[in-house]
Amino acid sequence: MEEKVIKVMIVDDMEAHRRRLERLISKEPDLKLVVSAQNGYEAVMLAALHQPDIILMDIEMEDAQAGITASKQINKSLPQIKIIVLTIHDHSQIVVAAFQTGIVDYLLKTAKDEEIIEAIHAAHKNLSPIRPIIAEKIRKEYREMKTREHSLLYVLRLISELTYSELEIVKMLCSGLTRNQIAKQRFVEESTIKKQINSILKKCEQKRTKDLINIVKDLKIFDILKKL
Repeated sequence: MEEKVIKVMIVDDMEAHRRRLERLISKEPDLKLVVSAQNGYEAVMLAALHQPDIILMDIEMEDAQAGITASKQINKSLPQIKIIVLTIHDHSQIVVAAFQTGIVDYLLKTAKDEEIIEAIHAAHKNLSPIRPIIAEKIRKEYREMKTREHSLLYVLRLISELTYSELEIVKMLCSGLTRNQIAKQRFVEESTIKKQINSILKKCEQKRTKDLINIVKDLKIFDILKKL
């Protein structure tokens, strides 16, 4: 029984890379190039028109995430098409954003010809692997997301637990003022400021004023407050 020919579409704004992929596909008897696109807009239109089995999709074309936008639109209207991202970008956020659109594989343009051909066949058989380097990028991004989530919760807790007066004192500490200088500005005894700082440290579960200041600056708490 004759093996089914796999229809392939190339999406890349660089002519040299399109030509490389076109030559590569032309050498394979079971692959057929049905169309090439130079940007995300063309990709969406030509995918609907030619109904390829596989799309080799670049990411940065008419804008930094053109391929991701196009992949999302294609997967929404033509979910049977398997999209393989082929790009120079390996940042974890981009990798995760690409997979969230429904792509099946993610390769760098430095991949060998054999690897690209294998990826096309695997995608067509619904056997696309999660490559080790991609798995690590995804794990890294989710670790960072968890850290950002915890940071946001910490910021919200600080804002809810500290009084307006205590927040003002923290702001003064972050600006470099000493307890004595804060006391003078607030027209109170330095001992009063000391007690308030101790109360703030206890609420924030910190032992040293220096550590509290570093946390507040790292989390940009007062920048967040300005936006509320």
